[in-house]
Amino acid sequence: MRAFLFVLDSLGIGGAPDAGAFGDEGADTLGHIAEFCAAGAADRAGLRAGPLALPNMAARGLFHAARLSSGTLPAGVTLPETIDGVYGAAEEVSRGKDTPSGHWEIAGTPVRFDWGYFPATGDAFPEALVARICDEGGVPGILGNCHASGTDIIARLGEAHLQTGRPICYTSSDSVFQIAAHEQSFGLERLLDLCQTVRRLLDPYNIGRVIARPFLGQTAQDFVRTGNRRDYSVLPPEPTLLDRLTEAGRTVHAVGKIADIFAHQGIGRTIKANGNEALFDASLTAIEEAGDGDLVFTNFVDFDMLYGHRRDVAGYAAALEAFDRRLPELYAVLAPGDIVILTGDHGCDPTWRGTDHTRERVPVLLFGPGIASRPIGIVPGFAGIGETVARHLGIAPGPHGRSFL
Repeated sequence: MRAFLFVLDSLGIGGAPDAGAFGDEGADTLGHIAEFCAAGAADRAGLRAGPLALPNMAARGLFHAARLSSGTLPAGVTLPETIDGVYGAAEEVSRGKDTPSGHWEIAGTPVRFDWGYFPATGDAFPEALVARICDEGGVPGILGNCHASGTDIIARLGEAHLQTGRPICYTSSDSVFQIAAHEQSFGLERLLDLCQTVRRLLDPYNIGRVIARPFLGQTAQDFVRTGNRRDYSVLPPEPTLLDRLTEAGRTVHAVGKIADIFAHQGIGRTIKANGNEALFDASLTAIEEAGDGDLVFTNFVDFDMLYGHRRDVAGYAAALEAFDRRLPELYAVLAPGDIVILTGDHGCDPTWRGTDHTRERVPVLLFGPGIASRPIGIVPGFAGIGETVARHLGIAPGPHGRSFL
């Protein structure tokens, strides 16, 4: 038996009972995308048009889960006559709405502590920290030092970076320190080394991630981020599902940024790919090579990085439809005993104010040969997802969450 866990990064379905505490009451990533599509507000020539069309995920219960979570059916969609799989909605118990918190909780380890964050007004980073970064990182200073959208700040400060050699440093409402630098003039390896230095310096601040954001181009009009992003995360607070599988002699095939999110702990094999299409291809290859008892764990980052944070409703809708069209390829390679779980790690409502993540429930769609169809309702915590994988693969349960099986 094998398990394939696919995280559609930021695919929230609204309804989080604590959304108001995060300033996100009413946020609904899938619901608002469907609403815009139904109204013709997500039509884009050469990209997509009309109501949101996700027939394959709908057949696995996506829209049923969305209605369960938010209380309303997404606009313009049609419910299938039958559901093939287990479906429900999970609500996060971790204290953040960030990528590590969501993924660690999916892997059976909720984040019960508070992350450190940088202030949204004035200089984001303390003067003493900046001084140490410049000294130990060997840079003449930094640009940015604020909350910002990654693409916006590169367009605004990229030319100054090329002229001065100063890296662009910024943050967001997440517990994160991001460093953008030109892949050629500054150097990719130099950027990665700087990120590792900053990772060490940030440990006393309890910051979850340092992210390298390399880019190319010469002017604000042609700057583009490359696929050589790297995330430097702190270690999870306790052993995760990945550690337990590794200890049991199983192989965890980490596709995309999964290995970075878990600080490469509990990972048997790391497979890098850039973009959702390449990530899907890499996942299919990993499935072909996965042995009995293995886990293939993939993060599809484009939904969040390219469309959610950039508040691009049409782009997000088109990316969901493209992913949905490829699902029959996944069904075709499933063997008896295999299960697939599709889920999200948080929301990033492209119709919401600002550019940050949104606190939402996420869908849980589980299917595979011989899996009986049934609803599981609203599940407290994401840890049940990891415990379902553990149960299916025959390893001992962890301390958080219960299997759906």
